[in-house]
Amino acid sequence: MFTPVLTRLDQGEALRYMGCPPDPPPPETQALLDRGEAAVLAAAAPRCAYLVLPLDRGTIPGCVFQPQGADIAALLADCGQVILLCATLGAGIDRLLLQAEARDMALALAMDALASAAVESVCDSLEAHLTAQWAAKGLFLTDRFSPGYGDMPLSQQSALCAALDAQRQIGLTVSSAGLLIPRKSVTALIG
Repeated sequence: MFTPVLTRLDQGEALRYMGCPPDPPPPETQALLDRGEAAVLAAAAPRCAYLVLPLDRGTIPGCVFQPQGADIAALLADCGQVILLCATLGAGIDRLLLQAEARDMALALAMDALASAAVESVCDSLEAHLTAQWAAKGLFLTDRFSPGYGDMPLSQQSALCAALDAQRQIGLTVSSAGLLIPRKSVTALIG
């Protein structure tokens, strides 16, 4: 288990998610981002879990999750281990976004983008933590790869969450459509 801390959010990344140019935003957009950031930081309860497993020619012996797709196979081709990971901002963010959508769609859009940036920041923090651990052993990590990337089916979310015991570990579940609940959550693999 790794406990991430969010103290500020990448508003530039949120602007990118909103489809805005990288220039400084107009004052009204900046005000939405500032209000949204405070609300997202207050509602977020970031949690992560990960599991390191042996990898044998692209398969994970004895695991309910087996990576599928040529893209993930290529990424893991030279790896002897795989890290399964999940991260979430928690159900409080879902409630916050639903309430904002009912009152102020512009603010809801800003908060949604900020929450997306926040969960990516949580994943980046976990990845930096893992990179430091592996670097101390003289090993290197691949890029993060999630179900739905390339040709890896989104339907792999359920097995990945089952392997991580994500519901018990961090309160993360998967809908029948393969979407993560809470929605500002991520699952991924790193070789």
